[in-house]
Amino acid sequence: MVNAIPLPLGLVLVATATIAASGLPGYVRSPVDAASQRLATALNLLGSMLGALGLVLFVRAGDAQTAMLGELPIGRLAVSLDGLSALFLVPMLVVSALGSLYGCEYWHAAQVPGGGRRLRLCWGIMTAAMMGVVLARDAILFLVAWEAMALAAFFLIATGEERPEVRRAAWVYLVATHAGSLCLVAFFALLARATGSFDLWPSLPGDARGGLVTAVFALGIAGFGLKAGLVPLHVWLPGAHANAPSHVSALLSGVLLKTGVYGIVRVCGLLPEPPVWWGGALLGIGVLSAVLGMALAVAQQDLKRLLAYSSIENVGIIAIGVGLSAIGRSLGRADLVALGLGGALLHVLNHSVFKPLLFLVAGSVLHATGTRRLASLGGLARSMPRTFAAFALGAVAICGLPPLNGFASELLLYLGLLRAAGADSPHALAWAGAAAPALALTGALALAAFVKVAGIAFCGTARTPQSVHAHDPGHTMLAAMAAFGLACIGLGLAPAGVLPLLQPAIEAWQPALANTGPWLADLVPFARVSQMSVGLVLLVALAAALTLRRSRAGAPVVTWDCGYARPTPRMQYVDSSFSETLVGLFDWALRTRRSLPQASGLFPSESRFESEVPDAVLDRVVMPLLASADRRLLPVRALQRGPVQAYLLYVFLIVVVLLTVAR
Repeated sequence: MVNAIPLPLGLVLVATATIAASGLPGYVRSPVDAASQRLATALNLLGSMLGALGLVLFVRAGDAQTAMLGELPIGRLAVSLDGLSALFLVPMLVVSALGSLYGCEYWHAAQVPGGGRRLRLCWGIMTAAMMGVVLARDAILFLVAWEAMALAAFFLIATGEERPEVRRAAWVYLVATHAGSLCLVAFFALLARATGSFDLWPSLPGDARGGLVTAVFALGIAGFGLKAGLVPLHVWLPGAHANAPSHVSALLSGVLLKTGVYGIVRVCGLLPEPPVWWGGALLGIGVLSAVLGMALAVAQQDLKRLLAYSSIENVGIIAIGVGLSAIGRSLGRADLVALGLGGALLHVLNHSVFKPLLFLVAGSVLHATGTRRLASLGGLARSMPRTFAAFALGAVAICGLPPLNGFASELLLYLGLLRAAGADSPHALAWAGAAAPALALTGALALAAFVKVAGIAFCGTARTPQSVHAHDPGHTMLAAMAAFGLACIGLGLAPAGVLPLLQPAIEAWQPALANTGPWLADLVPFARVSQMSVGLVLLVALAAALTLRRSRAGAPVVTWDCGYARPTPRMQYVDSSFSETLVGLFDWALRTRRSLPQASGLFPSESRFESEVPDAVLDRVVMPLLASADRRLLPVRALQRGPVQAYLLYVFLIVVVLLTVAR
């Protein structure tokens, strides 16, 4: 039975269907047909505009909207649009549309006929499935959308499956995402046991305490944390982001991770007054993810892997905000709820803008030079000035520096942590006292990482012929990057412009704030932030004009050149030497692998110094454990070899055991 669907929700549902079908026409046509690629992009843009119109109407209406689309034997097709769902829909629509536009040139149908056709099909399915995740109000419908999203993402990551590293990254992702799905199945089963239905998102009964609540929280954080990439559950993220096509990496980092964040926010809202340790645990996980993620980013020699690890850092920052808001909910502090969740959700929007921008920049560099390795680049600011300008915008934003958008969200978190440090509760004081300096350390590490990229890849002298002959991409790729860059500027200069999205989202999570306040605008001096940002823009413009005038007036000045009149590209710093000191400070966690040069005899042969930083969890914990299990289970493999009748017997025995247990 289909109920009447409100117009805003109806437009969002039509947008979901349009985006889901965007890749279908091209899939049945010739794989080298450029028209099918343009059609897929046009349908994606159309769906995104319809969805944006629905969100505008929803913000004006101001009330949550629900609809019943039908009944299933094991669930209901119940969907709803509230403030929290609306906020997470925004990056899904924006990043999917601009990424699809970027892909028209970056992943042209004539260049990659088979992979391009599959990519466009799964692009639309994944975007629509993510929209279904935030709209679903039944656990079964949620899991169906979640699994469709996971499988579509697997095929997107495996687009370049002819390379072994791509296949490995895709399979690691598939195993990790299904481990998370198993956690979520158990999570929803326990949630249904506590509430008596599969409706989402319910409040747990007031008498729900003890082991059941702890299990619900732990399974929810594990299942959604795997998708979000929180440490130590991030094992799939670096390889997937690095090896997927760059506009797919933008969609994964800018949007897919946020579905995990969305689930974590919902989990923390299940109890009106959750235990204080819920917020403390999440805040601690956020600190670990932010610091360790950025330390790993500083150590990377691959541009896209560096950006991947910085995504872990930014998800950690978001988790700090959600943990702070959960602590505020436990203590009855509405100001901590507003600042913590407001800062986290604003950082969701900001990260969904500057991180896709940086991945598209990395795609432009890869498109022009054929390499992601920083030590093989150099001097790209001269040969790719527009790409460098886009990178500079994204780098300033991701480092949380004014006047761009990353500063505004981190400001909210700092204000919330300072208020928590002054609270009467010793728990709030302890967690805030640990999180505030960790957040500052993360900002310093982010600055070092992106100064490294700017200095090694864009400044200096070109190290390879590919860098010498590199050039900016075409208008289509530049247009997508320009749109994200303008969004970074706009959100930085006028962060108050997103308050119509932030305030309803906070109230949807904590309905009591709608009546008792405080409003986020009363806690944060957004007007002062805008004034400071505009002043900084004017100062930067003046400094740039003076520098340009001086550079045109005289000969260029060469910095300390060690006595060489004509330094060669080999005399420049490389990425590993630039970050060696910082990496050494975290070597207790990073455990750098070094291959030292061997020089012996009167005429030693050529030898090189090489260093590599493996992933602290995947390469040092997970893979060794799996290898050990593989060796120990060799005798059991005999069960996998045999006639079909043996497999049927296995299935029969398992069914008998399950029926016995159920009875």
